[in-house]
Amino acid sequence: MKVAREARSAAVVINAGSRRGAAHDLAVDAMRRSGVPISAVHHVLSGGELAATLDRVLAEGHDLVVVGGGDGTVSCAAGRVAGTDVVLGVLPLGTANDFARTLEIPGNLAEACAAVADGKVVDIDLGRANGEPFLNVASVGLSVAVTEALSPRLKRYLGPLAYGVATLRSYARHKPFRARLEFPDGDHEPLELENLLQVAVGNGRHYGGGNTVSPTAGIDDDTLDIYAILAGPLWEHVSIARFLKDGRFIEHDRVYHLTTRSVRLVTEHPLPVNLDGEIATTTPTDFTVQRNAVHVVVPRGSTSALLDGPGAVNGPPS
Repeated sequence: MKVAREARSAAVVINAGSRRGAAHDLAVDAMRRSGVPISAVHHVLSGGELAATLDRVLAEGHDLVVVGGGDGTVSCAAGRVAGTDVVLGVLPLGTANDFARTLEIPGNLAEACAAVADGKVVDIDLGRANGEPFLNVASVGLSVAVTEALSPRLKRYLGPLAYGVATLRSYARHKPFRARLEFPDGDHEPLELENLLQVAVGNGRHYGGGNTVSPTAGIDDDTLDIYAILAGPLWEHVSIARFLKDGRFIEHDRVYHLTTRSVRLVTEHPLPVNLDGEIATTTPTDFTVQRNAVHVVVPRGSTSALLDGPGAVNGPPS
């Protein structure tokens, strides 16, 4: 399939509980007028309902699945279609929409619908954390508290600014932690770290409402970017935060950064792990990357990923 109109059958799955989920009817009508062969439309309100609906849609044999929602919704869908020939379309209806930002999918809904209808298909990598999928970033530490502080009401009224408000609230209550990074492929020596603010493992390029994982991070480079930020006084974290948008924060002397294809994160006590805005597993956590695992429709002008062909050589753990 080169464009969505070549699909045999398309299904649309909308998370109606996402920040802009109420716009789903307009989106479906727009795609149908553009020639997308939509034969099924589903609205969901919970994570459990989303997973079950996606499984049903795939069992029905649709070769294009268009998902509308935030990053957590899209990651769930990517995990379901990974390793198959099903193509994923994305309508960014959430708060941060970092996956869409990485692939240059427009935030404007009408333009996103046009991108689904007229775009091209590319291959992207999928991260796995204890087998659970993530597209953007998995993290332990401060980001978990930020996620817990991001109430639906706060996101609805403040949009991406909600991340800054939640971060300030969470920072004051954060307790530093210890962690060990182990590298099964032997590409790095084990790394023991103390007094940590956060450890993150990036598969994509953007996270947290437009922050950049690193200046060289990409979503089809078959690589995970790892960074660890040491805890410290507020003024030091303000200096780090100044460079979050372009990824140059990794050059700060209180930040460790390296790249790998596989890493195990062990903490002194089990800690929750945030996967694209959803608390989905705990440490110890094994992180891997599935190369070229998901086919996605992106705008024709997008340069963030290529169609490289089959290459999901690192499947999810059995």
